[in-house]
Amino acid sequence: MWSKVKRYIKKYNLLNSNDLHIVALSGGADSVALLLLLKEHGFNVHAAHCNFHLRGDESDRDEAFCVELCQQLGVELHRAHFDTREYAELHKVSIEMAARELRYKWFEQLRQDIGAAGICVAHHRDDSVETVLLNLVRGTGLRGLTGIQPRNGSILRPLLCVSRAEIEAFLAEKGQKYVTDSTNLEADVQRNVVRLEVFPLLRKLNPAVAENIQRTTENLAEAQQVLNVAIASINSSNILNLSDLEKYGSSEYLVFEWLKKYGFNGDQVRQILDAETGKVVSSAMGYDVLKDRGRLIVEPALQSFKPMRIPEEGTYILDEKTRFSVRKKSVYVSKDPHIATLDTATVQFPLTIRRVEEGDWMQPYGMKGKKLLSDLMTDLKMTVFEKRRQLVVVDNQGVIVWLVGLRTDQRVAVTDQTNEVQEMILCDI
Repeated sequence: MWSKVKRYIKKYNLLNSNDLHIVALSGGADSVALLLLLKEHGFNVHAAHCNFHLRGDESDRDEAFCVELCQQLGVELHRAHFDTREYAELHKVSIEMAARELRYKWFEQLRQDIGAAGICVAHHRDDSVETVLLNLVRGTGLRGLTGIQPRNGSILRPLLCVSRAEIEAFLAEKGQKYVTDSTNLEADVQRNVVRLEVFPLLRKLNPAVAENIQRTTENLAEAQQVLNVAIASINSSNILNLSDLEKYGSSEYLVFEWLKKYGFNGDQVRQILDAETGKVVSSAMGYDVLKDRGRLIVEPALQSFKPMRIPEEGTYILDEKTRFSVRKKSVYVSKDPHIATLDTATVQFPLTIRRVEEGDWMQPYGMKGKKLLSDLMTDLKMTVFEKRRQLVVVDNQGVIVWLVGLRTDQRVAVTDQTNEVQEMILCDI
């Protein structure tokens, strides 16, 4: 078995014999075999054991076994005790998730404290295959079919190349005892159902099912690496041109990879790709994605905006990012879209700054007739996102004097008879 593990360690550059590594030691067959292999072949290792106090005397039995084993091997053992049930209740997570979080947080802290290069855990090939099968049942993308990876940050898995049967045979040959977690023998959680019921049935169909699935996951992992290059090229922006994906043949998977960090799922991706332009879909994480003329745009969900009353000239803070100022100036006509110059005599205070509402209209500068703002913004090829954020300034007579940043109203425009202008500026703080 060591020849397999040695090749695997070398292939994925998992361990260096000059570095210190931690072995996560539960006392079960897998972790005992991992500790023995690394110790026997010259690796500098410490062991780490967690007592989660979930199985009464059996939990204490496991800890005592690990203490005795490490004494026999001359391996330094680090131990931690956790009130797992209290943690689970406090953080509103399952017992299984609580144990996982506690375990890996402590492992990482211990790694830093003693200067270890990595934390070796004893997942084996059967564990990886079980993960693939569970992901298939639950529904998954390509990454979910690549199984457990040999390296995840500081977590290292040198035994993924061998089966549980090989591990047990190795321990039998060594005459090495180990403990058995009784909960692993109960088909009361999904993984144990796969391990105790589904997997034996698959082996009847093909005794080499585990090897075949593992080989497939390795091939898929290679394919994932190729896709990662494409994913990296589209992940730096909140705008994705769908035409850029045509060279890859299929866009759905890449769009999913682009959107998943914002909380969108596969069904939502298919929904947005099948939609007409202008469709907005919201994620559970507070983001919206818009399909707009052959591209996708993501931005945070629209925050509420309370209309602000402007009773007189001055500077006003609209929110933490924006301010609005209005003041009298000598006559001039602004060419800056963020500055409006209006005839003071035709603008009546108080003013109101608000978002565009349905039915709003104005007489755009240079036009004789009125126009709905919705039509005006469409003519300007504004996206749905831009339209819903758009602000207007309304005077006391209900005249929309400024479609902010875009148009002023002809009725308040500067003319040859203007003696003074109201200069309005909306800008970042």
